Amino acid sequence: MVQNQAEKKPGSPGFLLPGMKQIKSYFLLLSLLCVPGAQAFEVFSPLPTAAPVPADNPQTVEKIRLGKQLYFDARLSVNGTLSCNTCHDLNNGGDDGQIRSVGALGKTPRRSTPTVFNAAFQSVQFWDGRAESLEAAVLYHLYDPTVFANADEASLVERFTAIKNYRTQFSKVFGREQPVTADNIAQATAAYVRTLVTPDSAFDRYLKGDKNALSLNARRGFEEFQKVGCSACHFGINLSGPPVPMGEGFYELFPNYSGSEYDRKYNLVTDDLGRYEATKEDIHKRLFRVSTLRNIALTAPYVHTGTIPTLDEAVRVMAKTQLQQDLSDEQVKYLVAFLASLTGKFPRQAIARLPD
Repeated sequence: MVQNQAEKKPGSPGFLLPGMKQIKSYFLLLSLLCVPGAQAFEVFSPLPTAAPVPADNPQTVEKIRLGKQLYFDARLSVNGTLSCNTCHDLNNGGDDGQIRSVGALGKTPRRSTPTVFNAAFQSVQFWDGRAESLEAAVLYHLYDPTVFANADEASLVERFTAIKNYRTQFSKVFGREQPVTADNIAQATAAYVRTLVTPDSAFDRYLKGDKNALSLNARRGFEEFQKVGCSACHFGINLSGPPVPMGEGFYELFPNYSGSEYDRKYNLVTDDLGRYEATKEDIHKRLFRVSTLRNIALTAPYVHTGTIPTLDEAVRVMAKTQLQQDLSDEQVKYLVAFLASLTGKFPRQAIARLPD
């Protein structure tokens, strides 16, 4: 069942699933998840303590240790000025709190930096879903002129091969024959990112049966979350959609309803066409990957434009632009209380000692 974007009716979220196209209702989506490759799941589930691991990049202690060093090493960038942690700051909710990050050469990307925490539960990476895995996302960043800006693999490999301790570590993890490669850098870094999981939020404890884990306001917020329609897109383990196969994305039209005061106030309607930028398929215009709501209270500013400064304002904007609803101050208060309950426990991080 395909629903043309121009024919969308009020209250019908613009889901896009590869092979399933756009689906009119949330409940129909749930009933269709018996298709091959889909998994049965609860609408809301506690976050697991460990992220899924691909068969072609198994986790090992040595690989994760190497990946952690690489994550904090600015030598990944062409001029040694930028590390993964510069933009995905683990002490700042997994992003940098900026409207736009600044790359190694002073250039800025088109979109705001999303959090790295729990990114391993996403089936695709980046706002437009062009990276089908964490490994692919790292490789994109290595050569992106707005991020690490490396001109080619040879210069990057030469830089890390010249560091004795890195040569030793790469050989131990990947074997002695040409161990330092861009692919291996991506595999190690991705292995570390898969450890950046924040389970045991108040909402997780509530889902596990502790009915006192949520405050009264948060419980009322959870009710509003479902009643208003937020849960039409934000559900599942990561509150970012159903468990579609890795490499396939779950997207939403944004803005779903244009023409509100917020379009101009927060520059929501731009020449950024979202998923279309990666696929050049007309049906993908202005579709963006549904983002996680976990730790959302810590990751301002909001949406891919990075222009919405506060969580309560983001709640109002999303209700109006996505669901055509104007919320009362009371509704916003309860919804913000619920969203704050999605903040999990962050993994302890010892200082990464980098090879000289």
